[in-house]
Amino acid sequence: MRNELDKETSPYLLQHKDNPVHWQTWSEDTIAAARAADKPILLSVGYAACHWCHVMAHESFEDPDTAAVMNELFVNVKVDREERPDLDMIFQTALAITGQQGGWPLTMFLTPEGAPFWGGTYFPPEQRYGRPSFREVMHQVEGVYREAPGRVAGNVTAISQRLDAVFAANPGDGIPLEAAPEVARHFLSDHDPVLGGIGDAPKFPQPTILKFLWRTGQRTGDGQMLQAVRTTMTAMCEGGIYDHLGGGFARYSTDAEWLVPHFEKMLYDNAQLLALMTEMQRQEPNPLYEQRIRETVDWLFREMLSEGGGFASSLDADSEGKEGKFYVWSVEEIERALTEGGHDAALFASHYDVTEGGNWEGSVILNRSHRKGPFDAETEERLSAARAHLLKIREDRIRPGWDDKVLADWNGLTIAALADAAILLAEPQWLDRSETAFAFIVAQMEKDGRLLHSWRAGQAKHTATLDDYANMSLAALALEAATGKRPYLDKAIEWAALLEDHFLDLKDGAYFFTADHQTDLMIRTKTAIDNVTPAGNSTMVEVLARLWLKTGDAAYAERAEAITKAFAGSFGQQPLGFPGLLNGLEWLRHGRQIVVAGDPADEVCQALLDTARTAGRALGVLDIVTGDESLPEGHPARGKGMIDGKPAAYLCAGQTCSPAESDPEQFRRVLEARP
Repeated sequence: MRNELDKETSPYLLQHKDNPVHWQTWSEDTIAAARAADKPILLSVGYAACHWCHVMAHESFEDPDTAAVMNELFVNVKVDREERPDLDMIFQTALAITGQQGGWPLTMFLTPEGAPFWGGTYFPPEQRYGRPSFREVMHQVEGVYREAPGRVAGNVTAISQRLDAVFAANPGDGIPLEAAPEVARHFLSDHDPVLGGIGDAPKFPQPTILKFLWRTGQRTGDGQMLQAVRTTMTAMCEGGIYDHLGGGFARYSTDAEWLVPHFEKMLYDNAQLLALMTEMQRQEPNPLYEQRIRETVDWLFREMLSEGGGFASSLDADSEGKEGKFYVWSVEEIERALTEGGHDAALFASHYDVTEGGNWEGSVILNRSHRKGPFDAETEERLSAARAHLLKIREDRIRPGWDDKVLADWNGLTIAALADAAILLAEPQWLDRSETAFAFIVAQMEKDGRLLHSWRAGQAKHTATLDDYANMSLAALALEAATGKRPYLDKAIEWAALLEDHFLDLKDGAYFFTADHQTDLMIRTKTAIDNVTPAGNSTMVEVLARLWLKTGDAAYAERAEAITKAFAGSFGQQPLGFPGLLNGLEWLRHGRQIVVAGDPADEVCQALLDTARTAGRALGVLDIVTGDESLPEGHPARGKGMIDGKPAAYLCAGQTCSPAESDPEQFRRVLEARP
C-alpha cells in the first residue's frame, strides 16, 4: 500500500498526502483490502480547520516511526468529516456508546469489515493530559484484536445493537407545540443572564436553540426568553468571538466571557447567526445587529466565495503553525499602525480593550465587551476608519488555511439567510449572489437528477445526504419568497419528491440520513436530534409545512406530521435535543399565508409586497395574484383579488383571511399584530 490521498480534492485530505502513513480513503475496496490482509482498520476523521487535528498530525502522522507502527498493524483510513458526515455521525455515535466524549480528531478502531470496537479522539505521542501515548494505544488495540477475538466480537455486537437502538424510530402520538415553553425554560435554567450563552465555558453560539427561544418568546410573549437571546447575541457581537476587523464569527469561545475564540470560522455558524440576526432585526431593529449583518455579509463575499460562486466551508484557526496568530495584535503594533495612519490610537484602545500587557497571552484580542456601542456618529466613524486601516495591514499577514470546498447543506443555510437579509435590508446585490450560489449548486452538483454533497476543483462527489436536500430546499423556498420566481418552488417540490422515493422510512414516516442506493455504510442513520446545524428531519418539517401553505397540497402537511410522530417517543425522553423540530412544528401549526393581488409593476402593489416581505412577524408564505391567475384549490384566499381595480393584500391564518387592505402601513400593522 501507499498513501493514496494525493488523488483527492478535499483540502483536509490533501493536508495528509505527504504523511509517511499509507492513508487510504473510505471505500468498499479499502474494506476488502483490510479483510484480505486480516488487519483492523485505524480510522482517523477530522476537518481542515481543526486545530487538534493539526496537532496530532504534526506529532504522530508526520513522524516516520509512528507511521511505521500504523502501517505495520493497521489499514489506515483518513476521512474528511465535512465530506462524509454520514460516516462521522455513525462513528461519533459509536464512540459515545463506549462512554467517551466525542470530537475531532476522531480515532476509531474497526474490524476488517468496518465495524467499530473501540476508539478515542486525540492521542498524544507520549503519555500526557491523562491520556496514553498513541503508540501504546495502537499496540494494545492490535494485541486485543489478535489475542482476544471474543472480546472484540463482544464489543462489535454491543456497539452495533446500541447503534440500531439509537437510530431506530421511537414513535408516539405527536409532539405538542404546547411543550415548547417548558423546553425553553429548561434552556433558560442553563443560561448565563449576565454574559449570555447556554452553559459555561467553552461557550458555543448554538443558533438553533437561540432561534427556538426567540420564536417561543415571540409567540408566548415571554420576555425572559427574548432577553436571553438579546443578551447572548449582543455579547457575541461585541465579544472576541466576533472578528471586529474582518467580520464573521469564530466557532466558539474558550472562556465564559466570549473573549478568547477558537479562531476557526465555519460557514455553517455564520449562516445560522446571519439568519438569526435577520429575524431579530425584522422584529426589533437594532443598529448593532444591522452592522454585524452587513459586516458578516461583507466577509462572506470577500473571503468565502469559492470558484463559480458557491461558498467555501471554513477558515483555519492556525497560521504559521500557531492558533490565532493571524487575528491577534500587540499593543505596540496597534499604537504604531494607527498613529502612523493618522488615526486616534488612544480612542481605539479605549473602545477595543487594547490594554498594556494585552488581554490574552500577552496579545490583544479586539473586543467591545466592556465598552458596548453604539456610540455617537462621529466616534463610530473614527472607529470605523481605524478598523479599516488595521484590516488593510492585517491582509499582508500570512493567512490561515482556507477550505474552499463547496458543501450543499452549508450552502443551503447560507443562501437562505442571505436571501432573507437581502430583502430586509434592501440589498439587491446580496440577492443576486444568493441566486448565483444556488444556480452553481444546481449546475455543478446535480447529476442525473440527484444532488451531490461536495464540490472542489471542478469535481462534485459523494452522494447527498438528507441535510443537503433539506437545506437546499429551504434555500429554494427563501429565494422564491424573495423573488417570486416559480422555478425555485418547483425545485423544492422536486427535491421533496426525491426524498419521498429514496430517503423515507416507510415504517415510521421519517427520513433516513442517507439514500437507499448507498452501500458503504454499516447502518442507515435516522435522527431529528440537532447537532451544530438543525437535523434534516427537523428542517424538512418546516420545508413541508411551507410547501403545504404554498401549494395547498395536504400531503405535505401529513408528511410533516408523520415526522413529528416518528420522533415523539424520543422527544418525551430527551426534549432538549429537538429545538429544531419544535421550530419546524411552529411553521406547521402557525404558518400563515399572505396574498397580494395586483401588478407588481404598480407602485402600491410593490409597496404591499415589500411590506409582506419585511414585516416583523415571521412564519409566512407569500403569493402574488396577477390578472386572471388563481390560488390553489383549498387556499383560504382563493377567489380574492384586487378591490375596485386597486391592489389589495390579505393575511390568512387557517381558513380565515383578513379583510382586503390597500394601505401598506396599515397592512404592516395587520401582519405584526399579536394573535
